[in-house]
Amino acid sequence: MNNVRKIWESCNIAENFPQFASSVLFNEPMSLHTTFRTGGPVDLFAEPKTRAELEAVLSVFLSERVPVWITGGGSNLVVSDKGLRGVCVSIAGFQSVTVNKEKTRVTAGAGMLVDDLVSWCAEHSFSGFEQFAGLPGTVGGAVYMNARCYERSISNIFFEADVLYFRNGRYTVETVGKNTGGWGYKKSPFQAINNTSGSKRGIVETGAIEIGHLAVILSASFCVLPGDPEAIRAVMHSCVSDREAKGHFRFPSAGSMFKNNRAYGKPTGKIIDEVGLRGASVGDAQVAPWHGNLVINRGNASSADIRALVEQVQEKVFKKTGFILEPEVVFVGEK
Repeated sequence: MNNVRKIWESCNIAENFPQFASSVLFNEPMSLHTTFRTGGPVDLFAEPKTRAELEAVLSVFLSERVPVWITGGGSNLVVSDKGLRGVCVSIAGFQSVTVNKEKTRVTAGAGMLVDDLVSWCAEHSFSGFEQFAGLPGTVGGAVYMNARCYERSISNIFFEADVLYFRNGRYTVETVGKNTGGWGYKKSPFQAINNTSGSKRGIVETGAIEIGHLAVILSASFCVLPGDPEAIRAVMHSCVSDREAKGHFRFPSAGSMFKNNRAYGKPTGKIIDEVGLRGASVGDAQVAPWHGNLVINRGNASSADIRALVEQVQEKVFKKTGFILEPEVVFVGEK
């Protein structure tokens, strides 16, 4: 912590970007930045608003070999109760949204909330995003995780993304198109970019940073079609109502905890129900009494409670079925 503070105070970023200085917080609780509302403090939390600010703060800490974590909405993230050593950089400030001249593609900043983009598309009569209404998290996170809602994946409408790379001390911004391999069920090529080493890394929504290597989604473009606003909003309302009925918004959570797998022959939530784990709890972390694939924070759950409950569910399901459940949520930080 002291080293991170000293590094920040000795750099000249505040002089070059005066407004950015107010977007830096020390010893910031990550519980304020995750939808589970758990997690200990990070040494330094920064929220740049521009690519120049982002590159500046990353350069400072990567050059000093300080671990850096990238986050957006914190919707698929469980941070250790001990917190994160190093720097957490939020791209929530990247909020732009534009449409091309032909009105066939919408481009949004990686930090824009998916639900806000869905509403924007509805207001401008663009169809394609309505099934993602009510999805927590950011555009960058949805692309990185290849989010899937109601039989529709982000990859179905994804066109391309601008990605900031840091390699061998140099920054480049490259455009990654739909034809890039690596897409699959809740998988994207961005997950594999930094998944080649066993060293320290933080895979958090919009990318992962290792010492000396980085990849961050800055913005993404999606294919859209002209649509009737009333019809679009009807689909949005149906999706949000279904989420409400499933209790996604009753308590802090990350939405679905485990991925579905077609090899199981049935949804993960049903498997968990049949094993008798609906309502199971560890501390204030609980498998929702109304849905087997939803883990909730009843009020005072710790990240350790959530991790222990997830491991308990995995173990019991495996013993009874032979299936290994894969979490959608990423666990990061010191154990």
